[in-house]
Amino acid sequence: MTSIAKRRLQALSQQLVEGIPDAGTFENIPRVREVADDSVGPRVKGKVVIITGTNSPIGIGRASAHQFARNGAQAVYICDFSSTYLDVHKRELESLYPNVDIHARQFDAGNEESVKAVVDEALDKYGRLDIIFANAGIVGQPKLFTEITGDEFMRTMDTNAKGPFLAAKYGALAMQQTSTSKPYPSGSIIMTSSVAGLRSNAGSTDYSASKAAVVSLAQTCSFQLAGTGIRINAICPGVIETGMTKPMYDTARSRGTEKKIGQLNPLRRGAVADEVARVALFLGSDESSYVNGQAWAVCGGLSAGHPVVQGKLG
Repeated sequence: MTSIAKRRLQALSQQLVEGIPDAGTFENIPRVREVADDSVGPRVKGKVVIITGTNSPIGIGRASAHQFARNGAQAVYICDFSSTYLDVHKRELESLYPNVDIHARQFDAGNEESVKAVVDEALDKYGRLDIIFANAGIVGQPKLFTEITGDEFMRTMDTNAKGPFLAAKYGALAMQQTSTSKPYPSGSIIMTSSVAGLRSNAGSTDYSASKAAVVSLAQTCSFQLAGTGIRINAICPGVIETGMTKPMYDTARSRGTEKKIGQLNPLRRGAVADEVARVALFLGSDESSYVNGQAWAVCGGLSAGHPVVQGKLG
């Protein structure tokens, strides 16, 4: 085989080169062809993971780090602009999952050199990158769009849209690298969008625009990665109790109205970060091998319809 042909082969995903293996038959009918290991076992065994936005003690990033470590990741990089709790998270993860390498890194997810550096570090140290979860985000400007300056708008875009773009760019390049332990390119890029990126009235104008951009990134990049076996998806959380929404939850608790949070979705409640982290785990695992270019709403059903006031349909 020529070197050019070999490079072309190495650039294609395992499914395109080898196909999904034949599982044989049972009493003259074909057995189910499977693409992933059992769900009861470690779902990301041996994979190298980078997560941004992990500092918050009640955030999606921290909860996701626990899910990936619990499910057999070889290494998990927990990253954030703020380092207040990173070392605490690192010590906790190491105590719970001693067989997983935990690395804490402080940097701005919207800084290109920093994103490239952590990706290069993972590639140099482990020879592979399998999952990158671009979760870092800021709340944006809580005011009318006519009161937001251009600089304020772009600051929100810098973290919420540029950050996921950079994660996708450098993550995809790293995931295409092959080695003895990873003979085919593959990987999962996950981005945190929001229901605010799908529907209006769920966030400020700058925040909503930045989250809509994340959905577009997942869709467009997935086609540009065609054939590589690298998937890219956006998660669109609804009302989740995180560091970003903590003021709202604290106010509701002080007023005794906590149970009204999330009342417009069919489940009639808010959510905790772990409920989003489990979706990130699924999207990062091989179990989601045919999920690509999607905006996956985790919102209790809020984005499934138009909110109404019960008893006022007529």
